[in-house]
Amino acid sequence: MRFPALAALALLVSIPFAAPAAAQSLSQVLEKVDSKERPASFRDLSKRLMPAVVNISTSKTIAPDGMPTFPEGSPMERFNDFFGRDEDGFRREGSLGSGFVISADGYVVTNNHVIEGADEIEVNFSDGQVLEAELVGRDQDTDLAVLKVKSAKPLPFVSLADSDHAEVGDWVIAIGNPFGFGGSVSAGIISARNRDLNAGRSDDFIQTDAAINRGNSGGPLFNLGGEVVGVNTAIISPTGGSVGIGFSVPSNLVNRITSELIKSGRIRRSWLGVNVQDADEALVRAYRATGKGGVIVTRITDDGPADKAKLEVGDLILSFSGQPVASVRELTRIITDTPIGKEVPVRLVRDGRARTFTVTMGELQEDADEETSALPDLPASSNDLGADLSGIDDDVRRRYGVPKDVDGVVVTSVSARGPAYGKLTRGDVIVEINFERVATVTETLDKVKAARATPAEPLLIRVKRRGESGWFDQFLSVDLGK
Repeated sequence: MRFPALAALALLVSIPFAAPAAAQSLSQVLEKVDSKERPASFRDLSKRLMPAVVNISTSKTIAPDGMPTFPEGSPMERFNDFFGRDEDGFRREGSLGSGFVISADGYVVTNNHVIEGADEIEVNFSDGQVLEAELVGRDQDTDLAVLKVKSAKPLPFVSLADSDHAEVGDWVIAIGNPFGFGGSVSAGIISARNRDLNAGRSDDFIQTDAAINRGNSGGPLFNLGGEVVGVNTAIISPTGGSVGIGFSVPSNLVNRITSELIKSGRIRRSWLGVNVQDADEALVRAYRATGKGGVIVTRITDDGPADKAKLEVGDLILSFSGQPVASVRELTRIITDTPIGKEVPVRLVRDGRARTFTVTMGELQEDADEETSALPDLPASSNDLGADLSGIDDDVRRRYGVPKDVDGVVVTSVSARGPAYGKLTRGDVIVEINFERVATVTETLDKVKAARATPAEPLLIRVKRRGESGWFDQFLSVDLGK
């Protein structure tokens, strides 16, 4: 992930072991506090919530890494323990994170990165109780995991809030295990909603200025009603410590993911079987449609849901399942929330005409290539036309690596003084002008010249462009009136 200079997204990774907080005997019943009143203190709320917040300790075996293991009886044998290695060179690595109990029978929520790769997981309670945990299921995309512990008596637990009701400015408190200091409480407000960190398909983070640090991973962010409004997951920091920019997975998403993990041990996600790019307002106008945005289909997986529904490369999707779609991010979220097997209407524009298709959602396979999911290709751009063009022969194909099944006109250079500078790319193959195929330079320029007769209408150009994973379609809008 990339962030501005000096800033980095840090998963709140675990840190060296520390002793659990001192025991406190507290009521399971959470007394609600009027969330609209400014609290004089978080004392009573913290005391009531603390028993349900836990420290997660993990350990895993690390294979030999080439460091020497000293033989028994050697004067250097004591250094085996110093490096944490056994006689075969293996070593154990331990860490700590945070979590919270969501049911009296012992289901615990934490972050996936806290327990990922662990051989042993223990849950440490504020009263000193330590229970061995079993991994129920985990989801890498949302960075959530569910554990299960067995207890002779019902465990204190907390409920999940309706995060849709959480608003910017609401008071929140975070309880967790920062830097191994178990039972730490910090307070702040919700700073922003719907943050996208480019961390996964379901990015919709709550931002808070409550102090979140390494070791808070998987810990709860509470509202003043004592309900979990988010799971603390990441921070942006130039130092690795809190600078007041922390991110939590909203509780409604947590509820959906954990419920499915408890039910089946894994997450099943809907699948459309396309690649798409964002369409800005200029591209939408080039399609003779209205609106501020949409998404253009750039690749369709053979025999996938979109292919079976007769969607085509170049379709401009404006709404999906009755919900408007203005960006790749919005479409991805809608697809993720759509049940597998559901038939949904897709409203789109093709060849300048509005159409509606019905798609039956498929299931995304865990080992599926990212190219088959609803993830973006290179970002769309609004471009003017201004480049030197060439027809395609065997020499041009060799020079620019154009596949045999791609025909059209090659962009050979872009003038620094021309309107296409920094937009069209050398090696692009123009294949369509305003939904009509082109095969020669003369044909291409004729269509551009004809389009100049109506400069208010932007020109739509479809090109084949080389990417890291092969050639793909890119759609460019050119405003000939400028």
